[in-house]
Parts: sequence; structure tokens; C-alpha cells
Amino acid sequence: MNLFDVYPLFPINIVRGRGCRVWDDQGTEYLDLYGGHAVISIGHAHPHYVEAVSHQVAQLGFYSNSVVNKLQQQLAERLGKACGYDDYRLFLINSGAEANENALKLASFHTGRKRVLSAQKAFHGRTSLAVEVTNNPKIIAPINANGHTTFLPLNDLDAWKAELAKGDVAACIIECIQGVGGIQLATAEFMQGLRAACDETGTVLICDEIQCGYGRSGRFFAHQWLMNTSSGGGWDGAPDIITVAKGIANGFPMGAVLISPKFEAVYGQLGTTFGGNHLACAAALAVLDVIEGEGLVENARKVGEYLMEEVDKMTSKQVDKLDVQTSNSSTRQLVNSSTIKEVRGRGLMIGIELDQPYKEVRQRLLFEEHVFTGCAGTNVLRLLPPLCMSIEDADEFIVKLKKVL
Repeated sequence: MNLFDVYPLFPINIVRGRGCRVWDDQGTEYLDLYGGHAVISIGHAHPHYVEAVSHQVAQLGFYSNSVVNKLQQQLAERLGKACGYDDYRLFLINSGAEANENALKLASFHTGRKRVLSAQKAFHGRTSLAVEVTNNPKIIAPINANGHTTFLPLNDLDAWKAELAKGDVAACIIECIQGVGGIQLATAEFMQGLRAACDETGTVLICDEIQCGYGRSGRFFAHQWLMNTSSGGGWDGAPDIITVAKGIANGFPMGAVLISPKFEAVYGQLGTTFGGNHLACAAALAVLDVIEGEGLVENARKVGEYLMEEVDKMTSKQVDKLDVQTSNSSTRQLVNSSTIKEVRGRGLMIGIELDQPYKEVRQRLLFEEHVFTGCAGTNVLRLLPPLCMSIEDADEFIVKLKKVL
């Protein structure tokens, strides 16, 4: 039997990792600025994580959700304090797509409505409901094309309010930083206006924090850059539901739904076999230990700002400024060879938009300079490194990017 061939694979067999570095079976070292699709949050093979997971699997790896699992409650309490939503409740599953599936079902149960508003360029997963709110017709099978979703431009508040005014929308689902969409950022004006419009129309607001959450943006959740803090220390205008996955367990398959107090829990309405198992919870608790103990949210903000500033110096708009100020023809020729149009993002979720397709630049970074990066669209390099990335790692990448360009 062979594998069902659905991935275009680089001919590299990664066998070991440590921090922001990975090694292949030939012993070649790579700087990992993609973290396996933003999954590696605290770094590869962190000693505390390895110890916690090893200890748990030696005790009990799995038992069903028909019995008490105290690790689940510990995780709920720790996560609530870490993110500032300690009055929300937690439902644990196995992936980001499942998180969005369950969030959309909860919204539909709660409102009795069927329609959903999603953003153009959105990506929310590949399962039934999740793919229906994903703006990519190529991956929506005929059985999933139910016509329940209306796609609208991100940040066009008037367009969203016009659809909400029809009174039949169950939920609005938003990535406050679109990943697959090319690192497009929602604005504070849009998110606060959308929150108000959802309140007025009885619509559920879902923030998909699967890629942009868990500290990656330099705050625990990306939407917290856009909402106002209240005098009580919480968040005014918070989402009704928040979905997370990827970095929550540093590579162990896990997803979660954070659910506001307005929703009623009904026995049998939601369920899962593997979700929230003992091993997954032990991994997730170890991740929170490291994030808090090593200040990784703050590190993501600091290193991300530095990295974006350095890349911004290489963009065409900065090159044009430099070109005006120099009279040396050889210098003008050098700086005008830049292929970077724009850099955007927050924290360690960064998009570098090129004025050409990313393929050659990405492959040269990988095969000549041994740097893993991601991509989006046709011309955006996407950086999603572990949150432990250092300034020295950033400097190494800048040198190698300049060399390739």
C-alpha cells in the first residue's frame, strides 16, 4: 500500500528538533521559521514538555470522557487565567477544524439560524462546516456546498452590517489575522463595530484563533489587540466563542472551544472520543508552564517587532527613499533589486509580500540557506516560528534573506 498523494513534498526527512532548529536524516541543520504550520509554540523537544508527556504516558495515556479527568479541569483553570477569560467554559477536541465545527454548531443551536458570514480569503478548516466557511471553492466538495455562507471583504463593516440587518445570521466567524489569506489584519474599528452589530442582531461572534492565537501575535489572543480592556481587567466586546488548536499542545493533536457564559451546556449535544485525553492535557499543561515561565508571549512581541522592522528596511518603499538620498549608481542598482513589496503581521505571525511568485525565493532559502518558511497566495512568504525565537535567530534569517534576494 502507498500513501494517498495529497501533499507536494520537499525531499527532506526531518528526524530531530531542538528549539527553533531541526535536522534531517543527513545531519543538515535548518532554521525553522514555520513551526510545522504554527504548531510548534514552545520549541521542538523542550525538556519540560518531553518530561511531562513521558511521565503521563507512563501513567495513563487515555481513558474515555465517561469518567472524571482532573487534568481537563486543571487545563481549563490555567487557560482561563492565562488568556483572561476565566468565566468561559472549555470544550476539548482534537483539531482546529473540529473546533470550528463545534463553534458553528453551538451558534446554530443557540440562535436557531442557519446562515454564516465569513471573510473573503478566510481559511477555517477542511471538515464539513469548517470548509463551507472557507473561501476556497477548490476544496469545497459538492456535498459541502450548502449555500449557508456569505463571504464579505475583511474590514468592510458596512457590508457586514447590511447582511446582519437581515436577521437570519447565526454567526460571524473571523480570523483577526488571516494566515492562509496572506497575513491580512482585521482593524480595531471593524472588530468593535462587528461586535456591536452582532449584539444588536442576536448573532454569535466567533474568533478563530487557531493560527493567530496562543501568544503568537504578542498577546494571548490576536483579537485582544483590537478590543478595549475593561476596568475589571477583562475584555469589553469579547467574542462569544474562541477556537484554538495548533500551538495549544506543541504538536500533540488537540483543539479547544472557549465558550462564553451565555451558552447552555446540553448533555449529548456535543461529544468526542479522543478530545481532552490525559496525554493531550498533560502536553497542553506543559505548554502553558513554558509559555508563562519563559515569557514567550512577550518574546513573540519583542522578536516579531524587531524582525518586521528589519525586513521593512528591505521593502520597495524604503528602497525608494534610500535611492533618492544616494548619488552612487552602483548603490542604486543594488537597492533597486529588492523584491519585497510589504511586510505585515503581529508578533511572530509575519507575511513578507514579494513582487514575484514566492516559489524560487522559498526554495533557495530552504535548499541553499537551510531555512524553513511557509507561504500564502502566490507571492507571500509566511513566517510562523516557535515563540522562543531569538533576536540572533532573526538576524540569521535577515542575512540569509538578503543573500537570496
